[in-house]
Amino acid sequence: MSIEAIVVAIDDLSGPEVAVFLEEHIAEMRSVTPPESKHALDLEALRKPEITFWSAFDGGTLVGCGAIQALDAEEAEIKSMRVAPSHRRHGVGSVILCHLLAEAKRRGFTRVSLETGSIEFFEPARRLYLAHGFEYCGPFAGYQPDRNSVFMTRSL
Repeated sequence: MSIEAIVVAIDDLSGPEVAVFLEEHIAEMRSVTPPESKHALDLEALRKPEITFWSAFDGGTLVGCGAIQALDAEEAEIKSMRVAPSHRRHGVGSVILCHLLAEAKRRGFTRVSLETGSIEFFEPARRLYLAHGFEYCGPFAGYQPDRNSVFMTRSL
């Protein structure tokens, strides 16, 4: 796998491959997060007009995904970041995150925030976000304080 070969493209969420990938994401989140703290969106929730979803491919293989949800004219939220287990810790997450940040900036957002888990399973994700300029913050956009959640934000 070559990071330069990763292609990130808007996905209309109609293909069976992305449906299975997202089902695996939801199942994985359910296995590590209490139900009241699971904020991962399912396929239908990702089809909202304020959300744009991207899939990342290595050749013809789906290796990751991510989405941007517009919260208002200035702030967006990163949703549904996932890298296939077989491709984790190889830079795919950085490729997807850089794409989402560039796209958010291109769309005129000045701030991007996210929610992720606080347990050890999510430590690699938190390190990724910190490496890309995110800082810890309080709950935003209707989230409530939750010992299982960490909130992060950054300016664009």
